[in-house]
Amino acid sequence: MKKTFSWFRKIAIAEGISFLLLLFVAMPLKYFANMPLAVKIMGGIHGVLFVAFVVLAWEVKGDYRKSFLWLLKAGLASLLPFGTIIMDREWKKEEALVNL
Repeated sequence: MKKTFSWFRKIAIAEGISFLLLLFVAMPLKYFANMPLAVKIMGGIHGVLFVAFVVLAWEVKGDYRKSFLWLLKAGLASLLPFGTIIMDREWKKEEALVNL
């Protein structure tokens, strides 16, 4: 049994949380508290998680024969605050169906 979908969901949640931390913690610290290091650190973490998200989304598309539209929706979810967190409910159902 492949674990690609499970890893994708875990990374998607981590990527979503890192995006929120970047937007709502690190960016305000940079601009209102003159602490640019917060963005440098959180931006780097988010960047790594984003790349992992894209790679795993591509792998899920191939391993589970998802459509290109599915991949586009995943990409859009990663660009919107709370997107991957909201989409996780749908992805959880999809993962349960493919792992029957």
